[in-house]
Amino acid sequence: MSAERTTTTEFADLARALGAADGENDRLMLAVEAAVELIPNCLHAGVTINRGGHCHTLASSGELLRVINELQNELDEGPCHTPDRTEEVVVVDDLATDDRFATWGARVHAEHQLATVASILVFTARGYYGTMSIYGTGPHAFDEDDLATAQALAGHLAVAIAAGREIDGMGVALQSRTVIGQAEGILMERLGVDVDQALAYLKRVSSQTNTKLVQVASEIVRTRQLPGA
Repeated sequence: MSAERTTTTEFADLARALGAADGENDRLMLAVEAAVELIPNCLHAGVTINRGGHCHTLASSGELLRVINELQNELDEGPCHTPDRTEEVVVVDDLATDDRFATWGARVHAEHQLATVASILVFTARGYYGTMSIYGTGPHAFDEDDLATAQALAGHLAVAIAAGREIDGMGVALQSRTVIGQAEGILMERLGVDVDQALAYLKRVSSQTNTKLVQVASEIVRTRQLPGA
C-alpha cells in the first residue's frame, strides 16, 4: 500500500475513532467516510446488509447508494444481492460490459455514470451478510493499492463492530476469514512474505501467546503493528 496515499497514522486514527464511536451507526458512517477520503477514485461508498435476499443500506456517502441497492433488489442481481455469498472480494472493473451482473451493471453505468465497483465482505451470519462497497466512474478505477485500502477498512470495521458487541449481541458471527485476510495482507507488505508464510506467522504467534488466531489477526488489523513491535 502506498505510504503517500494511505498511511499507518491514518489507519491508527480511524481505529481510535471507531473504538470511541457511540454506536454501530456512527462506526458504519466513519468507515464509509474514510473510504471516500482515503481511496482517490472512490466517489461513493456504502455498507449494505443482505437479509433474506434483500439489500438494506446501513450507511452510505449519499442517497445514490440507496438507489443502487434498490436497483439490485428490483433486478434481483448485483454483488451485494448474491445469495449466501462467500466471496470475500468481488470486483467489477467495467459495469457496462461485465456479464456477471449484466442488467444491473448496464443500468448503473447508464443512469449514474459509474463504471467500477468493489464489494468486500465484512461479516456473515445465518441468512444474511454485510458488505462494504466502493464505486468509481471510469473502468478499472481501483488499483491494487485501492483494493488493499478498502479491505483494510472493512477489516477495521469488522473488528470495531465485534468489539462493540453490537453484532455479537444479535447472534451474528464475525467473518473471521475477512479479518485474517486483512492481517495476512499487512504481514505480506511488512515482511515481504507470501500468503502461506503470513498465515504460518499468525499461527506461530497464536501458539506462542496462547491467543486465538482471529484475535491475533484483529489486533494486527486494528493497530497495523506486528506483535511485539
